[in-house]
Amino acid sequence: MENKAHFHRSLTLLDGTLMVIGSMIGSGIFIVSSDIARNVGSAGWLIVVWLISGFITLAAALSYGELSGMYPHAGGQYVYLREAFGKLYGFLYGWAFFAVIQTGTIAAVGVAFAKFTGYLVPALGEDNILMGTKGGFHITAAQLLGIGIIVLLTFLNTRGVKNGKWIQFFFTFAKIAAMAALVIFGFIWAKDSSVWHANWDMAWMAKKITATTDVITHEGLSGGTLVIAMCVAMVGALFSSDAWNNVTFIAGEIKRPERNIGLSLFIGTLVVTLLYVSMNMMYVNVLSITEIANAPSDRVALAAALKVFGSVGTTIIALMIMVSTFGCNNGLILSGARVYYTMANDGLFLPAAKKLNAKGVPGIALWMQCIWASLLCLSGKYGDLLDFIIFTVLLFYILTIAGLFKLRKTQPDLPRPYKAFGYPVIPLLYILLASFICVILLIYKPTYTWPGLIIVIIGIPIYFAVQKRSKEVNG
Repeated sequence: MENKAHFHRSLTLLDGTLMVIGSMIGSGIFIVSSDIARNVGSAGWLIVVWLISGFITLAAALSYGELSGMYPHAGGQYVYLREAFGKLYGFLYGWAFFAVIQTGTIAAVGVAFAKFTGYLVPALGEDNILMGTKGGFHITAAQLLGIGIIVLLTFLNTRGVKNGKWIQFFFTFAKIAAMAALVIFGFIWAKDSSVWHANWDMAWMAKKITATTDVITHEGLSGGTLVIAMCVAMVGALFSSDAWNNVTFIAGEIKRPERNIGLSLFIGTLVVTLLYVSMNMMYVNVLSITEIANAPSDRVALAAALKVFGSVGTTIIALMIMVSTFGCNNGLILSGARVYYTMANDGLFLPAAKKLNAKGVPGIALWMQCIWASLLCLSGKYGDLLDFIIFTVLLFYILTIAGLFKLRKTQPDLPRPYKAFGYPVIPLLYILLASFICVILLIYKPTYTWPGLIIVIIGIPIYFAVQKRSKEVNG
């Protein structure tokens, strides 16, 4: 029988905005400021890194608003690349998206959820090794818990988009309220105002902070070394600000997508940028820059909460991160499967992925995503996945925004309900900044950047093999 199921346009502007916010805020903001502080070593440059990352994210989101109005269909960025540059480029994005970008992020967020659950319940933590070899591969309770959360959220999302919508609604509002409360209490209840003044007295004395067993050393930074340090430090901030584009993947389920997607991108990324900068201002108010840089296991939010709330701060932050990562993964899981659905309809993914179930969602695509993300969870390394993902993500953001320029020439008459703000200056500025960061990462973080690039390149022969098979099947 012919599959009569179809997408239901049931998501509003508020739902889209919460999708942007909920998908962006995971665990990064509670962790990565430690690494940023180690790289730039001062309060002023720490805040600048977050401001630049926020500007880059906003610039990209404003550019995507035009593309979402032109192509208000399920698949989002995959569709934009396909329309601008052809099926090969769309496929390479979809291939990398499935191989590492979306599934890797889902795995990283799942591991982070388990990591902080284990902080409250040690039996569920990463120190509880269930099986493995000494010094080699092993499976921990935290890895299995991360996989369990991914499976649970996948199941809930196969039951219809409304389930995912309400999970996103509740958990996103909860994390916004919790972060706002932490910032407010961090300023009201902080007992030592000298920390704030000391941090800002040396706000622009950039330095690299290195800690050994007993000694903390500082290496001054200036000129070119400072620029390089900021680019490397920006990996964490950009990862924490990523996944804002997930709302474009569910365009087929949003009411008035030509209007609401662009607005949700702008409002969502602006809210998250303000929250992130506020959180870091609170860190600087409560902790010295050295304390931020050397927070145990990089849990800088936990270190701040302990200063503000005392021992109960441990529970507060662990619960906050559990709420945040649970809601974040819901948004990632909900939206990601729509890309594989659209690719399958173009003959560029497994045919089963193009089937919608009786609830009007791509159930099989959701389970495919679940299986691969669960396997990635077994790698267990949040930091490794973070570095690995962001370079590949930036490459495709650059290419997609370049497509905006191309489509202005090749499709000048296509309706554009919304035009990119500040065109051509802001989109071009994004391309230049993001390209510069990519070059620096290729040189100074080759361990994780080159493998990401290789994964994209591997997609080229796979694409031609898929195309050849498709022609043989179709005669």
